[in-house]
Amino acid sequence: VQLQASGGGLVQAGGSQRLSCTASGGTFSRYNMGWFRQAPGKEREFVATITWRTFTTSYADSVKGRFTISRDNAENTVYLQMNSLEPEDAAIYYCAAARVGSWAVVDYWGQGTLVTVSS
Repeated sequence: VQLQASGGGLVQAGGSQRLSCTASGGTFSRYNMGWFRQAPGKEREFVATITWRTFTTSYADSVKGRFTISRDNAENTVYLQMNSLEPEDAAIYYCAAARVGSWAVVDYWGQGTLVTVSS
């Protein structure tokens, strides 16, 4: 499975942005999908996930209420709608796919898309 993330760029604090990640080469609908991010000098961290069957979502506390993850299995795409962006949200955002719902193993990573938030 190849994951292609897009939608990053420069946004002002308080603004919104939507990231997309399109999968190819596999059965997208059978994978749990997620977004992770890595800021300079920090470790990669969990942002949000969505399950493959029930579309159950999970969010990091830092983005809860501001970010929304969704997926369109017909388009093999997962989205991350980011609202009320804060400078602390600036990072490279990676989409990922996992067969196991616990995310103990990440099967595939996308290449990342950079989000810059100006204050």
